[in-house]
Order: sequence, then structure tokens, then C-alpha cells
Amino acid sequence: MPFSDLIGLVGVAAYVSAYALLQLGRLHSGDGRYLLLNGLGSVCLLMSLMGNFNLPSFVTQALWLFFTLVGFVGLWRRARAARPVV
Repeated sequence: MPFSDLIGLVGVAAYVSAYALLQLGRLHSGDGRYLLLNGLGSVCLLMSLMGNFNLPSFVTQALWLFFTLVGFVGLWRRARAARPVV
């Protein structure tokens, strides 16, 4: 199995794990772990496209990563705003 396929399967496992944990109520969409799994999934799938490029998949994964980063920024801002001022 080519390395690009293997890394793509890691990405799929990250996506499916994030979705399953969300549906089972173990994570919520604003949880950093959920965002981390989604980010890992998109990075791995972007890397897998080096082995067999597909423009629609690239665009989808790039946008998925972008919105995951937007989620991380929002999480960081909420955490920062919740900290007490000393």
C-alpha cells in the first residue's frame, strides 16, 4: 500500500472518530479535541492527495482545514475572554 493511501486512511479514521464521538455525545462541536480530529483528518487527506491529486477533493479538504482553524480561533478567543483579569 502506498504511503499516500496509508496517510489518507489515518485521515479518514480521524474524521470518522470525530463524527462518531460527536454523535455519541462524547464530544461537542466546540471541543478542542473534536477540532483537532477534524484538522488531523483534513491535513492527512491533503497529504494523501500528493499520491493521486484530485482538485475537488483538494478544495474540499482545504476549506475543511480553513473552517477548522476558524473554529480553533473562536475557541481560543472564548477561552481568553473567560479568564479572570488579575
